[in-house]
Amino acid sequence: MDIRRRHFNQVLAFAAIGAVTPFGRIAEAAEPIAGGTLNLLVQPEPPTLLTLAHTAGPTTRVSGKVTEGLLAYGLGDFKPIPQLATEWHVSDDGLQYTFKLREGVKWHDGKDFTSADVAFSILALKEVHPRGRATFSSVTEVATPDDHTAIIKLSKPAPYLLGALQASESPIVPKHVYEGSTDLPGNANGRAPIGTGPFIFREWVVGSHVILDRNPDYWDKGRPYLDRIVIKFIPDASARVAALETGEVDIAPDTPVSLSEIDRIKTLPTLAIEDRGNDYSPTVYRIEFNLANEYFKHDKIRQAVAHAIDRQKIADIAFYGYAIPAPSPISPYLKTFYNPDVPVYAFDAAKAEKLLDEAGFPRGADGIRFQVPHDVMPYGDTYTRIGDYLRDALSKIGIKVDLRGQDVPTWLKRVYTDRDFAFVTGGMGNTFDPTIGVQRLYWSKNFKKGVPFSNGSGYNNPEIDRIFEQAAVENDHAKRVELFNRMQVIIATDLPDITLVSFRQLTIFNKKVQDHTVVADGLSGSLSSAYLLKNA
Repeated sequence: MDIRRRHFNQVLAFAAIGAVTPFGRIAEAAEPIAGGTLNLLVQPEPPTLLTLAHTAGPTTRVSGKVTEGLLAYGLGDFKPIPQLATEWHVSDDGLQYTFKLREGVKWHDGKDFTSADVAFSILALKEVHPRGRATFSSVTEVATPDDHTAIIKLSKPAPYLLGALQASESPIVPKHVYEGSTDLPGNANGRAPIGTGPFIFREWVVGSHVILDRNPDYWDKGRPYLDRIVIKFIPDASARVAALETGEVDIAPDTPVSLSEIDRIKTLPTLAIEDRGNDYSPTVYRIEFNLANEYFKHDKIRQAVAHAIDRQKIADIAFYGYAIPAPSPISPYLKTFYNPDVPVYAFDAAKAEKLLDEAGFPRGADGIRFQVPHDVMPYGDTYTRIGDYLRDALSKIGIKVDLRGQDVPTWLKRVYTDRDFAFVTGGMGNTFDPTIGVQRLYWSKNFKKGVPFSNGSGYNNPEIDRIFEQAAVENDHAKRVELFNRMQVIIATDLPDITLVSFRQLTIFNKKVQDHTVVADGLSGSLSSAYLLKNA
């Protein structure tokens, strides 16, 4: 299997990207304008500015502008695009990935970028990155036959690996900065990063802002177009709205305002909304049952709950119409692996009532069959709206739901350590591949007390385990798709959870900001192509 992308493919990819504007509008290509300062809102403030050992969303929005990856990925098609690697080849057995590296690249401190930096970074990611521990778990060695060749060698195939090499997921860091360090996550480079990217770190004023300046020696000559990026932190939601409307902030990813504000913002002459650029890790929202619970251990009760829920209403009520129904563990936005033919328990309250009767839980004199708590995930008002909907929907079939609120540490302990819950609702990122983002939620070997965002239901199906384990080492893409298709059908039938909707985060931007979303991970990308229109 020989997988290569040369300059011609890169030009085609970016040409195609440049023709599409927010929500599918077509625009004429414009000549980029050099200069200016872009004010970027990131909220909340990140704990570190480098994703070597962190996956926090705010950190991903900063890291890729300073520190690059081997590859980027095309917007919409997710095809690899050269970044620090210019060519790549995967051996037929899937055990060796060879990368030709870009020559003439300098670190921001003037040192040469070489294959030694790649080798150090991959092995560091294997050690300290939350997902990298799994992504690179089969890496045995990173050979460096010369300064511009890196060969990743594996003990077993990892067919998802070529999709894991983006800057914010697998950053390439300077070996010389880390040499001798015994605490990679705590290294000072996390707070004042040195990279190869289009922007150079200048300062971080905690509680206020980060400043990144144009790299005049960037390998992609002529880029970046911007002179400076000021990354601002604004904790108050109403202040974020005001900053966007007054122009204090030019662009803000991750739906920085209440969804109830979006329709009004669309009417403002200076602002626009972008819904692309989150392809790298689409989110699915799901009900997760505790399969040891006295009620939800029964198949028919879980089926009844599924029949009592209208996914479109959840999309409309909890997400103000900005989500789509998603009946599968894999988001419809992850098009390569999504199975549109999964079985669906259609909205049918009468059928739900019948199933509850058959399960031996008739309505009492007060009309209630049984009562259960629902622990609302404490990550914002979207989860509260989902909880309110579920309480109302299940009351109509005789299940009384008590919404239970708590802070984040208490919620995590209750669900994943104490196992003291009946059912919860959470949003989980699929990431770029089901082996990385989905397997963790259903694999019986990932049912571990105290591990957040793992197999919280306690689901144990040997067939599902076998499918995931086979897909994790299957080199044939078509066979992997077939395996994941079967997995989706089985889980949608067994119902250890009920996947509700999928949501793509929204970016709000001033119309003077051009070419800001050109790769699959949107504003986690480098922004090397972004520029500002004058007098806009």
